[in-house]
Amino acid sequence: MVNENNEVYDTIIIGAGPAGMTAAIYAIRYKLKTLIISKDTGGIANLAHKIENWPGIVSITGPELMENFKNHVEALGVKIVQEEAVKISQGFEVTTSESNKFKAKTLILALGTVRRKLNIPGEDEFLGKGVSYCCTCDGPMFRNKIVCVVGGSNSAVMGALLLADYASRVYLIYRKDALKADPALTDSLKTNKKIEVIFNSEITKIVGTKFVEKIVLNNGKELPMQGIFIEIGGIPSTALAKQLGIDLDDHSSIIVDDNMRTNVKGVFAAGDITNTPLDQIVTACADGAKAAYAAFNHLKK
Repeated sequence: MVNENNEVYDTIIIGAGPAGMTAAIYAIRYKLKTLIISKDTGGIANLAHKIENWPGIVSITGPELMENFKNHVEALGVKIVQEEAVKISQGFEVTTSESNKFKAKTLILALGTVRRKLNIPGEDEFLGKGVSYCCTCDGPMFRNKIVCVVGGSNSAVMGALLLADYASRVYLIYRKDALKADPALTDSLKTNKKIEVIFNSEITKIVGTKFVEKIVLNNGKELPMQGIFIEIGGIPSTALAKQLGIDLDDHSSIIVDDNMRTNVKGVFAAGDITNTPLDQIVTACADGAKAAYAAFNHLKK
């Protein structure tokens, strides 16, 4: 898929999660020649088993909502190159994992985050053999089994609630003494008799033979376990931003102003990759819309 005609796009959007796809929708409305480059579509929104805070839709799964986004983008004629962007030159030439090259006048970085790991013995060894980072993807495989979710945020609580539909017992293990999840979610958690919350605890070791068999907590207690779902947030995917010399904050998020502009002229960022508060689909979409508008105004000048 080499860019044989040496086309120069008005904007290339790197990332096809909520922020990237919304940026594309708005960029097309501003008549910008637009391309999306992303190794997949949907981002971590695909991992949400139930979304109940997207305006206008009472309840929908993450994969369903992201498929709607993708259909919308493609209906507008935006091409999505499903390859990973691995290099960006100072002249805004993007090289992909397949050695294809695409040039742009502006860039919108919407790469989101990658999952955080526990970095404990057994985590890598039992990946796919009881260890998972996706409750939605792997939950149905743990019917009538004992499982746990690690974390205390919305995603962890949502994961525990989903797993309770399949597993015989669900432990929610959190290192602090109070959950960070929304009150509506914690209320649902309290009324589910299959779920037990273990506060002030961390897993120090995952044990098994061919598959996960038990976990060891930092107080020395061992629990029989067949599934471990890790929901402890993500790390911004800023490797490409670093290539361009974009400023990052102490959490490795891209620093943007109110118009999603970075310190590098012509480069904008949107969504979970930025230092804007509240990592939600609705705020990522707002970021994407603002980034496209800012790119449009930059090109007008």
